[in-house]
Amino acid sequence: MIEELYKIFLESTGISTDTRTIEEGNLFFALSGENFDGNTYATKAIELGAKHGIVSDRTLDDSSFTVVDDVLKTLQDLARHHRQQLKFPIIGLTGSNGKTTTKELILSVLKQEFKVKGTEGNLNNHIGVPLTLLSFSNNLQAGVVEMGANHQKEISFLCDIAQPDYGLITNYGKAHLEGFGGIEGVKKGKSELYDYLRKESKTAIIGRWDPEQIGRSTGVNSILTPENTSLYKTEPFIQFTIDNQLIKSQLTGTYNYKNAIFAYTIGKELGVSLEKIVRGIESYQPSNNRSQVIKIDNTKIILDAYNANPSSMMVALDNLINQKADRRIAILGDMFELGKYSEVEHNKIAQYAADSTIDEVILIGSNFSKVSIENIHTFTDYHEFIQSAHLIETNQSTILIKGSRGMALERLIEDLFKKN
Repeated sequence: MIEELYKIFLESTGISTDTRTIEEGNLFFALSGENFDGNTYATKAIELGAKHGIVSDRTLDDSSFTVVDDVLKTLQDLARHHRQQLKFPIIGLTGSNGKTTTKELILSVLKQEFKVKGTEGNLNNHIGVPLTLLSFSNNLQAGVVEMGANHQKEISFLCDIAQPDYGLITNYGKAHLEGFGGIEGVKKGKSELYDYLRKESKTAIIGRWDPEQIGRSTGVNSILTPENTSLYKTEPFIQFTIDNQLIKSQLTGTYNYKNAIFAYTIGKELGVSLEKIVRGIESYQPSNNRSQVIKIDNTKIILDAYNANPSSMMVALDNLINQKADRRIAILGDMFELGKYSEVEHNKIAQYAADSTIDEVILIGSNFSKVSIENIHTFTDYHEFIQSAHLIETNQSTILIKGSRGMALERLIEDLFKKN
């Protein structure tokens, strides 16, 4: 059945799972979840121009549809089959922090030499990875697939679909502690990428600075990042030398230094010239609320509101502390998916910020509002904070805005700064 569907897919204009964005000739997959049933939109998808629909509702059994037991599994099986037809190398990456920035840096480097495509947005889970792979065609010369996970065996499952030729883990950190069952669970879960690479005799790209990853990748064909690297400058953006070459990035935060080195290493491994690697790294500008630097009058904002966990929160605070500024302000939102570790980890972050040279610390959310530390301002939610936000002195300040995606702290750019 997958062979027949694959023939239809090759004649289609791509995959759609949402009638709001469907395009003429798409192959529509009627995915369903707890609060929606994609089957109810299948007929509309055909009316809007879909070439064919994959559904699980047997009342839709006519020539416009293929009825299957499990629409999601069929999508995954089709993506796996498609992957086996692709003739170019695929880089798979995961990690607790920095996945998307590293992916974008790699793409920026590789596109200087090759026709390349990668994961768009946050399509990095059991639905997103298949959709990413099915967006690839053999007119590409390389692909980059980001793989996210919040529990054991998820990376293993995604590797089975993406079948990467190269793999890298940005780091092990305190992310999704609830699902992984603690930091050791995180390390085990992320290292499923190494298990796949080892089994399939594929290649890992490993940070030379990370002895734990070097240990956990024993038996894997490995390429270590270059020895000759040095962080040269951090303000206003990081500059570093690698193989005696100075690279001037548009990245803030020393944590992005390692992400850039990963991109350099992969570019070199795939044969991109030094000149083009440098151009790829130097031309990349962060976006989508990830370490974005925004200047409004004489206020500098570091907007890092796409996601947050204890590890990424700590390095973001360190970056703020190292900023040259008359006044430093941290506006932090709750970190999600920490489970039983939530209270301890929120208190650790709050105490770290309070003990630092940061001039003003503002904590927002039901978890952070339970913190009781002198000279720290806490608010139960975003709306409570906004009522008194006008009291913040932003003049001549550098302000970090960071929180989990659900906190949507990027709203502050409009609600606070552009009103001042």
